[in-house]
Amino acid sequence: METTTISNRAEFAQWAIERSRAIVAEQGSNLALAARDMDEGQIAETGNALGQAIVDALLEVFDGLLEEE
Repeated sequence: METTTISNRAEFAQWAIERSRAIVAEQGSNLALAARDMDEGQIAETGNALGQAIVDALLEVFDGLLEEE
């Protein structure tokens, strides 16, 4: 995992944009394929994976903030 130092809101916003793009690139195509195939089980599974990736990213930031204290 790459460590990034965030000193201000602009840097955080940039990090969030880049991380969001990476998550969508990694997880979004699977969700689109499931939706195209109209497979409700696969849609639910890939949607949950996308949600988990978002949660993991948020926890990553939160954990980084705790290390600062």
